[in-house]
Order: sequence, then C-alpha cells, then structure tokens
Amino acid sequence: MSDVIEKTGVEPAGPDLSEAAHPAIAVKNLTKRYGKFTAVEDLVLDIPQGSIYGLVGPNGAGKTTTFAVAATLLRPTSGSVEVMGHDPARDARAVRRVMGYMPDGLGVYADLDVDEYLRFFAAAYKLPSSRWDQLIDDLLELVALHSKRTARVDSLSRGMKQRLSLARALVHDPEVLILDEPASGLDPRARSELRSLLLQLASMGKTIVISSHILAELEDVCTHIAIMQEGKVLAAGSTSDVTSQLAAGRRLRARFADGTTEDFEVADETGQAELLRRLALDSERQVIEFTRVGGGLEELFLSLTKGTDE
Repeated sequence: MSDVIEKTGVEPAGPDLSEAAHPAIAVKNLTKRYGKFTAVEDLVLDIPQGSIYGLVGPNGAGKTTTFAVAATLLRPTSGSVEVMGHDPARDARAVRRVMGYMPDGLGVYADLDVDEYLRFFAAAYKLPSSRWDQLIDDLLELVALHSKRTARVDSLSRGMKQRLSLARALVHDPEVLILDEPASGLDPRARSELRSLLLQLASMGKTIVISSHILAELEDVCTHIAIMQEGKVLAAGSTSDVTSQLAAGRRLRARFADGTTEDFEVADETGQAELLRRLALDSERQVIEFTRVGGGLEELFLSLTKGTDE
C-alpha cells in the first residue's frame, strides 16, 4: 500500500519481547549533571524491541533529559545509551537513521503548508526526491491528514499539528520512535485518535517510547512502563508485572445475586484464586460479578511519588 507500510509490513509480526531479544534502547548507568544539579542518576533501563514503553514521572523526574541523550541532543556525564546497538555519543548519524524523535515542543513551521513541511524533512534526510510524493501521501494517510496536504501549518488544530509532527518523525521510516508528552494539550477525541495511531505503529514493528502525565491512557496502551522520580527509576517492567508486584495487596469486590456487594483483601494471585474458590463453594450466596478495586497505574504512580511537587 505504501513505501512506509510495505517496508515494515501491515500485518502485526508478533514482535519478540523476550529477554533474549536485544533491547531497542539500553540505558546503562546513565548520569547527567548540570553543574551541581543531577537530572538523571545512575539510570538503568532496557526497552524491548517492538514494545510501547511508557516513561512516567512528575516534572523534573528526568524523562526529557533521558530522551535528549538517546536522541543525540545531549552528552551524558557518565554511563551510556545504546539505540539499536548504536551509541548516540559516538555515532549520532547511525542513531538518527534508526530513530524518530518528537519533542515536547511541536517544532512545526507556521509559514509552510503541510506538503512543504514534510518535503523539507524528506530533503533533510536525503531521501530520493522521486519518492517524496508517494511518501508524503502515505504518511498523511497514516496520520489522517490527507485532506490537509495544501493547508498552512498554522491553520491546523493542535491535535492535527501533533499528528503532523508525528508524520515528520516517521519520514525516514525509523525503527524507534521517542515521543515526549505527545498528548499534552489534546482534547479527549484527539487523545483517543493518537492512542489508536500508536497501536497501529506498534503493529508495524516500531518500538515506541512515550512519556505522559495522562496515566490511565498509558496503562491502556503501553506494554511496559518505568516510573521515575528525581532522576531515578522507582519501578520498571511490563505494565502488568509492575502493577501487580508493587500494589500492596489486592482489594477485590464481589457482587451477589441478592444485590449486595462485599470487598475482600488478598495478598496476591494465590489469595485471589483461593477467595474465588471459597466464594464459588458458598451455597448461601451466588456471585454474579467479581472485580478488582484500585491498584491501577495511576494509583501506583501517586503512591510511589508521594510528596513530590509536580
């Protein structure tokens, strides 16, 4: 259908997220200081290929600094980062070939139209001019902006500018995307459209690293998360593992056929299974619904970063 999609494949390939797969981004004891201020301290992260990895933390946690080092924009004070096996500090060109970076600031040029804007970046990446028309068609179709090809950039809504900025990050068909607060300032409909687009890109085999304060939406879309505070990682891993391992017990709610409900506390999955077995054997009460109460990503984030001035 398109050069971008044909290269990666439309059908989800079932990316290998196993421990054996080489990480898309490997952060090894990364430290970045600005004078006496330490923005990131001894940070260790492995971001699996094909994952949607959410970096969660309050303002000043070190998320943007980590992104900037990975994107070749900052040099670390100590430690290192590898992006698809390339060191940003030693081989910036190789990293820029495999990475698309969308900063917190949109970076769109108001005096250009949408077509001119994407042509500018196609030229910057030295893509053959014979491919530009088809490439731009494909990108605009992907981000649902095809009807805006001749529109001036400054006439677009914020949500459209976010999608255009994402299209720009995809011009050279990178393997890894870093998106710094991409949903900032978007209305609920635009956030939903962005979430669907991220899932579509992941199905193409892209590795996506995203930071956001919209925690519930990260929980819905991310396969992995890391929670940061003051330049350090407090918890990291698959979203389900982090949620289950760090939750202090589980609160479960059962609703019975007589219309009553009752909450129960269990320590782990074993306790949950035992509670289900016991309730199923209770002949006096018939369970018709069984749900977990709380314990989501937002609750974890608030408990782990308690007392932080956001």
